[in-house]
Amino acid sequence: MRFRWHLCRMTVQAITPRAHRIAVSCFFFIVGLCFASWASRIPEIKTKLQLSDALLGSVLFAMPVGSMASMPFSGWLVARFGSKRIITFAAVIYPAVLILLGLAASFWQLVGVLFVFGFLGNMCNISVNTQAVGVESLYGRSIMASFHGLWSMAGFVGAAIGSLMVLLGITPPYHFMIIFMACLSVVLAVQKNAFSKDAGHADQPLFSKPDAALLKLGLIAFSCMACEGTMFDWSGVYFQYEVHAPKNLITLGYAAFMGTMATGRFIGDAVATRVGKQKVLQTSGVVIMAGLLTAVVFPSLVPATIGFLLVGFGVSSVVPLVYSAAGKSKKMSPGVALAAVSTIGFLGFLLGPPVIGFIAEASSLRWSFSLIALLGFGTTVLATFIKWD
Repeated sequence: MRFRWHLCRMTVQAITPRAHRIAVSCFFFIVGLCFASWASRIPEIKTKLQLSDALLGSVLFAMPVGSMASMPFSGWLVARFGSKRIITFAAVIYPAVLILLGLAASFWQLVGVLFVFGFLGNMCNISVNTQAVGVESLYGRSIMASFHGLWSMAGFVGAAIGSLMVLLGITPPYHFMIIFMACLSVVLAVQKNAFSKDAGHADQPLFSKPDAALLKLGLIAFSCMACEGTMFDWSGVYFQYEVHAPKNLITLGYAAFMGTMATGRFIGDAVATRVGKQKVLQTSGVVIMAGLLTAVVFPSLVPATIGFLLVGFGVSSVVPLVYSAAGKSKKMSPGVALAAVSTIGFLGFLLGPPVIGFIAEASSLRWSFSLIALLGFGTTVLATFIKWD
């Protein structure tokens, strides 16, 4: 019995902070890889189901609806059962649903499966960020941005694998089966090292009103994610119609934005540790505004590309730092606090792109980008009124 007790204690002690960090990094990579894998095959699925642009837009709306529907439930589930159980479950089911997306044979089948995909995606988001908050507490310094950097890197890898699959003539169901098997193998290998004890209490209600501090964090996330949504949905359009980029360079702005966003996340932790979270967020808002206004005032290829590079750097650290702060709430468990902040932020991601379209229709795309630049500057203003650790 004495030998067995010592063996158990040695097993517990063997899970080092570094092992926890590697496990959580793998989960972040899985989530990003699954999302990018789906996105890489949208054109082929659109052709297979003979969807018009309008119908495709309607289909794609099912995923954010699923994400929004999942917000309160995900936080409650993480608080009730622990982020380790939820991320282990979700990281297996999420890539499995990819296969169903590839097999969808009708408009309504795709809508239904995309709703579930969005629901599970947000469950992954809340639970994996709760894991990251726990691991960050072990390190005693900011490491959240590097986790989000891995999500961004997984996006590039997923897009590259998707392109390779198209080149090889491998259909979406088989492509997604390969992704599922790879993800399952990684989950089985690392799940034992996931962070096992979240902060807070398990008796959190399903719906919780965020306090003033979380509301401010949510508004910062809203401002930043509205800018992110604009870049994801409108950067190519801006380069096509305002910059008048050559056809082969229309995606240059988006690539520039994604590149610096990923880079910024890998260096963001070191910068935040050195100068403080508040200064990073205040500077981020200024950089976002400067980048967007550069593209607006000088709508030609080189200045606009530089502007979008700046926007990528500007948004890179905002959401990771906000999630890190939310996860340390003293009034809510990490999962519920993250769900509250994520809900507010995600509204910005959803509302920003349509607002761009309405303003562009009424005036011009350059005017709409100017207003989004002011919204990005809101990150600077709001960060000033939050007390940071």
